[in-house]
Amino acid sequence: MIYVLGSINMDMVAQVDRIPKIGETLGSNKFYVNQGGKGANQAVAIAKLGGNVKMIGKVGNDANGQFLLSSLSSNGVDIECVSVADANSGIAMIAVENGDNRIIFDAGANSHVTEGDVDIGLADASENDILIMQLEIPMEIVEYASSVAKEKGMTVILNPAPAKSLSPLLLQNVDIIAPNESETKILTDIEVVDEVHLTLAVRALYKTGVKKVVVTMGEKGSAVAEGQTITYIEPRKVNAVDTTSAGDTFIGALALCLAQGKGMVESAQFASVASSVTVTREGAAQSIPTLSEVKEIMESEK
Repeated sequence: MIYVLGSINMDMVAQVDRIPKIGETLGSNKFYVNQGGKGANQAVAIAKLGGNVKMIGKVGNDANGQFLLSSLSSNGVDIECVSVADANSGIAMIAVENGDNRIIFDAGANSHVTEGDVDIGLADASENDILIMQLEIPMEIVEYASSVAKEKGMTVILNPAPAKSLSPLLLQNVDIIAPNESETKILTDIEVVDEVHLTLAVRALYKTGVKKVVVTMGEKGSAVAEGQTITYIEPRKVNAVDTTSAGDTFIGALALCLAQGKGMVESAQFASVASSVTVTREGAAQSIPTLSEVKEIMESEK
């Protein structure tokens, strides 16, 4: 079983020709709402790609909360451990410009996740299971969950987004850390401009106690670091429409393959294909491909 502890949001998306300047008002070319949140997106990716996944988190006691619960369930995510907080549901306001996005996030119910929620959510977890976390819920809950997971012998995957300072306690409990380029720079103070700097960044992350590193680099692909070996995963060339949940698709697909016993590199290759499909579609969870779609692409490109 794969467990995802993290955020569940209602995304409010506006497609624009450009980002407005200070004090400027611009009209959008298109507006829509859909289920999002890094945690929820990763859970949906796992479910749509054929995996068993349980979501641990909170939605608000509003209409958005009911919509989010329904959306997760309809996509195949186990929502038994998603509870309702006396707050508004998490909201992400997203501006999409030429396929790239800028996001403003209000945590809402996500800030109400407790240690008790973790205890209930991971009650049946074992050493064969995986826990995925991000940083859109309180940091102390992420730290607590990492300790609970390690006591159970679980594999802990941390997607450090949005990037912020991480405690030694958390990092020592992380088996796989998966930042993007900007998050890597924030965590290590090293900008990944070439292979040399990537190697330096990976070494810096190793020193914190994490065991393996996956750095996603958008249109430049990704890199998998295991011990002294760094393997580059070539990206698929596609026309990006909306990158909102590309990273979340990658994380979910990576975890799914690892849960199936595949190696890091093979898992990252599958994840790269899955995320390449996501960027060609609008929206967050709705843009994530199914297993059959990814398999069809992989077969056609052999």
